[in-house]
Amino acid sequence: MWGISYWVFPVISGLCWLGTLMGLLIHWSTTGYPHYASMSSGQTIAYISDVGAQSLKPLFIAGSCVTTIFLDLAFISEMWLRSRGRLAANTSKFQRVLAGASVLAAIAGTVGLICLSIWDTLRHNKLHNIFLGVFIIGYVVSAIFICWEYQRLGIHFREHRILRVSFWIKLVFILLEVALAIAFGVCSKTKHYNAAAVLEWTIAFIFFFYVFSFFVDLIPAVGNKHEGRRFGTSGQETEMQMEQNEADSLGGARTGYRSGRMTAESERTLGQNNESVINGARYKEGQAPTASNF
Repeated sequence: MWGISYWVFPVISGLCWLGTLMGLLIHWSTTGYPHYASMSSGQTIAYISDVGAQSLKPLFIAGSCVTTIFLDLAFISEMWLRSRGRLAANTSKFQRVLAGASVLAAIAGTVGLICLSIWDTLRHNKLHNIFLGVFIIGYVVSAIFICWEYQRLGIHFREHRILRVSFWIKLVFILLEVALAIAFGVCSKTKHYNAAAVLEWTIAFIFFFYVFSFFVDLIPAVGNKHEGRRFGTSGQETEMQMEQNEADSLGGARTGYRSGRMTAESERTLGQNNESVINGARYKEGQAPTASNF
């Protein structure tokens, strides 16, 4: 059972962002694809900010606030969980600096998104565009620091598959968002507004998947609240412990590890059954040894 844990932060954030985007898009389409006052002449596809500057501005502001606040909580939770050993712990001061820098950059992105929703493109076009840049740059820079941190963690925790998966998800996000942001800027400057609008919607929906990637990061913390089940440092945690933590976090209860040696657990089990094994022969307490079939 996963239960309610820190993984709910990115889930709430992602669903809120998706709901906000879908609400704006459905409203624009069901009202007959209107040409808003903030749109340029010849532009037939509305920007997100064009729709958000109209009657659904309260939805845009509320959605932006909830999305970014819960995403920042996911960032902070990850830092705290690593410091407590409930996620693979940072092994150097540099990794902790990278984690802190990613949080600060995300907070800058939060300020950018909330402010661009308040200072809309219809009434405050210049400020809106500045805050749009702060939003995009903030979260891209934050993702770069996270990727860097995960790359360093991956050196010490090579058996930790979740780190690799999350690293590649965020790297793909960085490459896509940077490429699309450049294309968006070029289309806007060259007055290809419809193409720019499509790119803006695409960037926003890709951001939804990025937010959800933090679910992958936080899910290993489920089931290791107690000290004995937590991740250790690179020198303390064994491959078996990592596999057990990952399996438990995904709901898979491993019953043992493949090994050619008898474990302490199996020895205790034999002891509980009052059985012993000596030179290949098995006997119960108080009985003469009998030949083993194994």
